[in-house]
Amino acid sequence: MALPLVFVIPAAASGIAGAGKIVKSIVDNHEAGRITDDANSRVEEAKNQLERSRHFCADALSELGEEKLFVLGSSITRFVDSFEKIKNLDLVDSLGLDELRRLRIDKESMSELREMQQFAVAVAGGAAAGAVGGALTAFGAYNAAMALGAASTGTAISSLSGAAATNATLAFFGGGSLAAGGAGMTGGMMVLGGLVAGPALLVMGLITGKKADEKLEMAKANSAQAAEICEELGNAAFQCDAIRRRTAMFYAFLARLDARLVPLVFRLEDVLEEEGVDYSRYSDEAKSVVLRAATMAGSVKSILDTPILTEDGALTDESQKLVESLGVRLLES
Repeated sequence: MALPLVFVIPAAASGIAGAGKIVKSIVDNHEAGRITDDANSRVEEAKNQLERSRHFCADALSELGEEKLFVLGSSITRFVDSFEKIKNLDLVDSLGLDELRRLRIDKESMSELREMQQFAVAVAGGAAAGAVGGALTAFGAYNAAMALGAASTGTAISSLSGAAATNATLAFFGGGSLAAGGAGMTGGMMVLGGLVAGPALLVMGLITGKKADEKLEMAKANSAQAAEICEELGNAAFQCDAIRRRTAMFYAFLARLDARLVPLVFRLEDVLEEEGVDYSRYSDEAKSVVLRAATMAGSVKSILDTPILTEDGALTDESQKLVESLGVRLLES
């Protein structure tokens, strides 16, 4: 017997409502999954971009470290060896005010150059032994004193590598790892981007047992979080690119100055052979050679002295000022 309409209509309505909820649940689950996948995809791409920028930056810093070692082991070593032989050196009485402003070498500077040269020998020895670790990265990012930390020149290269590894910034650029006692990639990311340690979107997956609408709201909230993380990762990648550009400029300036220093060192060696070591007996031309070699060596030393990064991973103000001043001087010369 057919049921009365009074029973059939409510039952049908209830069935339709139930079916509607099921459909909405399916749609919400699908949308939550789509939002989740999109958020994870955006974060993954941002992480990959940061990794690419980090890699290029690490290479640039290491190459600058190698160039510093090369210059210290060749032209600077020969300059220091020759310059230290000169007796009765009195550049002040031989120069005008304009020349004195350009001169950047004194006894203390010579001592510092000698220490840098000894440091370069230690690093090169470590590189030959395969124990250099993050030393080249450290020397590219910092000056010799900062690369060594508080250690004295002559410290074993293994100690230098260990000191580099404990710096989160250098760890981020490939100068150390958690296994070496450093802060590792996580520490470096926190330095460069203010990022939270570990994967950022652990809660992005759908949670069994939750209502579909709750899952959708959670997915939307996590998508907003993903946008913030992508921005931070992007900022860190931008900073890596800025460091790489500054490093490339340092490399270019150092190579150009060294190319000018090399022939001056050759002429300085000729002066010592032809006119001896007593500066007071030098001809004006010989004194001019000493001055020009010392001035160029001083310019090279300014690059070796100036760190590109602070220990917190930021570009230094002094490196920007040096780039500006050297750029003007090289254009004028």
